[in-house]
Order: sequence, then structure tokens, then C-alpha cells
Amino acid sequence: MREDATGIPGAIEPPPLALYIHTPWCVRKCPYCDFNSHAADRSPPFDRYVDQLLADLDMELREPAAQRPLSSIFIGGGTPSLFPGPAIRTLLDGIRARARLAPEIEITLEANPGAADAHRFGAYRVAGVNRLSIGVQSLSDRQLARLGRIHRAAEARAAVAAARTAGFDNLNLDMMFALPDQTLSEAAADLDALIEVEPEHVSYYQLTLEPKTDFYAHPPALPDGDLAADLAAQGLERLSQAGYPQYEVSAYSRAQRQCRHNLNYWRFGDYLGIGAGAHGKLTVSTEESGGWRIRRSVKDPRPRNYLEATSELLLGSRSELTEQDGVCEFALNAMRLTQGFEPGLFSQTTGQPIARIADRLERAAADGLLILSTDRIRPTRLGRDFLDDLVSRFLFHDSQADAG
Repeated sequence: MREDATGIPGAIEPPPLALYIHTPWCVRKCPYCDFNSHAADRSPPFDRYVDQLLADLDMELREPAAQRPLSSIFIGGGTPSLFPGPAIRTLLDGIRARARLAPEIEITLEANPGAADAHRFGAYRVAGVNRLSIGVQSLSDRQLARLGRIHRAAEARAAVAAARTAGFDNLNLDMMFALPDQTLSEAAADLDALIEVEPEHVSYYQLTLEPKTDFYAHPPALPDGDLAADLAAQGLERLSQAGYPQYEVSAYSRAQRQCRHNLNYWRFGDYLGIGAGAHGKLTVSTEESGGWRIRRSVKDPRPRNYLEATSELLLGSRSELTEQDGVCEFALNAMRLTQGFEPGLFSQTTGQPIARIADRLERAAADGLLILSTDRIRPTRLGRDFLDDLVSRFLFHDSQADAG
């Protein structure tokens, strides 16, 4: 089979390629957070970390399949807005010098609403960041205190104003629901306050108790399952009425403002991951069989180890997905999209015919979880409400591996 310059068999259109950059430090670890983040007890070595990120990218780009243009860049954490503007400028300049960037690339940086972080927004915009994702979480001072956040509602509003002054016309605001002792009216007031500041995009997601967090060890009184479902339904209705239709389980946006980086994840696209604990997914050719495979990579999650590693030791682990893994991971991502996916996307990103899952699709449709048509496979409202059950239909156990 002929190969093109990407190293992927030429008969198959390669999926888009994005870049995720992980920054591991934050001011204080939130009690609900299970991400790879570490409270900084002193000023982190920002410049050294940027140098290591670029060395990490150099290593990733040795793979021919990684040399496609980047469709998006996402700088996450941790708290990337701890980094000074010149460090972000050095980082993005280094990426531009090493990789091809798609025209009109989306470059997102996650930010905290605190005054110190907002002071850097102008420098980020000059560096090339064109989208900010601000972790508001709530606009209730009472709830912010219970969540262990270090900002208050007034600072969140001030951060949005600072972003607009800096020239950002593409903002995401994160907000959680099902907070400790939260009522429907309190959640509605929180949403109304969020809508009032007019972001382009809203991530509205349920607070859950994750293992190895303070909230898991000492759980607060959270709304029960029925109330949590009512809160989710209220959020969907209120955001839709305000001009933010839902396009993914937890994502709402104005027209043409969907997050391109996250859409690439949900459509099972490829992405490079650099930074402590960063994950990557890359579709690479298999010369001996004329086919291709999906490779996962994970970087060492410990910031000190990551900083001290030589380029050859930056990689924590690497694995290849089996065909069954590919089906499962595709379902875990694509079934989250309210508009679903075109059948050809399954073959394009997994290398398997849609017939591989035809029986499972038909059974899910018969149970009211999916709508099947010739050009689209879409979860119903019931399928979205019971997403775990829908996705479980595509999880293969050993006894099921050849069954459907």
C-alpha cells in the first residue's frame, strides 16, 4: 500500500493532529482535583520547563506521522497562567520553529481568574494564544470557598473583563453543578451570572468525587442522583435558551465557537502530548503489513523527574491499541457528541470496517439509545442521559471479542 509523507498508508486519510502541553504546577491543590497537578511551594522553574517541553517536542517530531500540520494547541494544567508571558512566548515561538501550524490554528491556554493571572493575559495574546479557558467553577462566593478555590466571584468577572481588554474574542468558562448542598435555584442563579458575562463557550459539568482527592476522603454533602439529573437538565435548557446549544455532554457554545481541540479528541483524532504526565495518541504506519496502528504514549508524571530526564528518558510508557481497544476508545469519545458522527469516521480513525460494530449499533438503536441513518450515527437524549450504558455496549470482553 502506498504511503504519503505522513507515514500513514496513502489510501487512508489521516486524522487531524493536535498538540497538548501539560504544565504541572498550581498555587494550591483543589480538594476535588484528580489531575496531575502539584502545589508550588516556591517559584517553579518556568524557563527550564519550557526548554524541556521543546526537547520533548523534538523527540515527538522524529516520528514521520507527527510531522503533519498541527490543527490546535492546548496548554493545560495545573495552572498554565502561572507562567509569565515571556515563557509562553518562548514556548510558542519554539513550536512555530519546529512544527507546521494549520492556518487559523486554535491556541488555548487554561487560566485561573485571580488578579495575578489576569495581569498576564495581554502578554499571552501577543505570544499567539487566541483562546482562553478560565476556571470559574462557580460565581457564588459561598460555593467557591467550599470548593477550595482561591478566587472570588468579583475576580472571575474581572478576569473576563481583562481578557476582553487584552483582545480575546474567544473565551471558555468552566462551571460545575451538583455542588455541596446546591439547590435548583442556586444553580440557576450561578448559570444566570455566567451567561451575563457572555463567554463564547461554556463547559458545564457535574462535580464528582474522584479517588485520591480530599473530597473523596472527606466527602461533602452533595445532591443525590435525582437532584443532580434535574440540575443537569436545568443547565441544558437554560444554556440552550441563552444561545449556547449543547454539542457534547459537558460542552455548550455559540455558533462556530466549539472547541476545535476537544472536538479532535471526541472525533478520535491524533494528538502529541508533551509535559509531565502528558498523554499522546498517534496513528503510524506498519510497514511489514502495509497497514497502520494506533500508539499511545505517556510522559513521566513527576515534575522533578521530567525536568531532570534526558530527551531519551522523557517517555514514561508507550503502548499500542488492539482492535478491540480501538473500538472501545472510539465509542468512549464519539458517543459524547450530541450530533454523533458519520459512519466513515469510525473506519478512518480505527482502521476497521463499520461492520465490526454493526450488531452493537443496531441493538443500541433498538433500545432507544442511538439514531442510525446512512450519513450519521447519533445518540438520542436517552443515550446521552445514560451515556455509560451506551458506551458499555461497545466494550469487548474476551468472550465477546469475535461476537459482534
